[in-house]
Amino acid sequence: MLLLLLGTLTAIAPMSTDMYLPAFPAIQTALELAPGEVELSFSAYFVGMLLGMLCYGPISDRFGRKPPLLFGLSLYTLASLLLAGSDSLTELIGWRFVQGLGGCAGAVLAVAIVRDRCTPQQAGRVMSLITLVMGVAPVFAPLAGGLVLELWGWHAIFVALAGFGVCCLLGLLTVLDESLAQRSASLALRPVLAGYGQLLRDRRFIGYSLSQACTTGAMFAYIVGSPFVLIDLHGVSPQRFGLFFGINAIGLVLASQLVRLLLRRHSPLQLLPRLLWAPLLAGSLLVLNQLIGVSGLWLILPAFFVLVSSVGLVGPNATALAMAEQGARAGQASALHVSLTFGMGMLAGLLVSRLHDGSLLPLALVVFCFNVAGLLAWRLRSEPLAEPAQEVGV
Repeated sequence: MLLLLLGTLTAIAPMSTDMYLPAFPAIQTALELAPGEVELSFSAYFVGMLLGMLCYGPISDRFGRKPPLLFGLSLYTLASLLLAGSDSLTELIGWRFVQGLGGCAGAVLAVAIVRDRCTPQQAGRVMSLITLVMGVAPVFAPLAGGLVLELWGWHAIFVALAGFGVCCLLGLLTVLDESLAQRSASLALRPVLAGYGQLLRDRRFIGYSLSQACTTGAMFAYIVGSPFVLIDLHGVSPQRFGLFFGINAIGLVLASQLVRLLLRRHSPLQLLPRLLWAPLLAGSLLVLNQLIGVSGLWLILPAFFVLVSSVGLVGPNATALAMAEQGARAGQASALHVSLTFGMGMLAGLLVSRLHDGSLLPLALVVFCFNVAGLLAWRLRSEPLAEPAQEVGV
């Protein structure tokens, strides 16, 4: 039950974004918005997430994991209800910001809880199971959002998200015990900033975190750029696009379970440098498609599948290694680790949008360059991480 709860907490972000995507046209019409204005609420959620993550980490190191989780999810639930009653762009953007500010507690503190309870070897397997639960969200959320939209309208989507928040709160109250054994002595600004400074100077932590962040950033580029590439450039229908999107999300889930099996015989340290070549292969296929002018989708679709699946390969191992030496400040380290991941995702999406030239080239270059950067980030670590001799149960 604990693993199911942790996976559900990490799924808050994809549920909160993907579930209301089908309602964009309806929201634009209902609020009489100009084209592109609804998308501002999408960005507001991620801005709230990034700010909230950097706060919840040190707070959880001082007061434990459970209190900030309860606060964050209560804030998320309240904001979701208020979003259901929004009647202007200002309210929509404002409450989406607050929704992100509250909901991000789940993603940050789920990673910290795994670090509290697991050694690196076991953490990789646990994170792969959490990814299995989280990976269902991109498949389920758009379908559920479309169904709710058709039956009850766009307001009901946010009511459903509020219900999702209530379920998470009930899970916290009934399943989760406090996992933090030793609490930090201070929450003063200077020690908190000093802690983040130390993490930014920790070559192993930054190397592993950026390896994952670059891989995830490339996937965000795919999320932003693939509708244009498939629907506009290649004439794929929206229904078939949803099918391809779902198949790729299933690939992520299957890849995370492959990692769980590999971790029975190999350590995250052995696996990660090899698995980082998978997303680079995807980027290379996209660049090759552009260079030789291939017509059709026979290179593009496999590249997208490998790219999304690689997040399930890289993520569990990179997270386990990044958090391995951060026991005394696991909350703060988790906050920075997840913030880097989503920050690189936002950067990749922005680059694809800004470089748009009516071809596949911007998406191909961003995916390729981000994955080259992921491999280079692996080289940042100065010395390999020592393997632990003992494992602790979740």
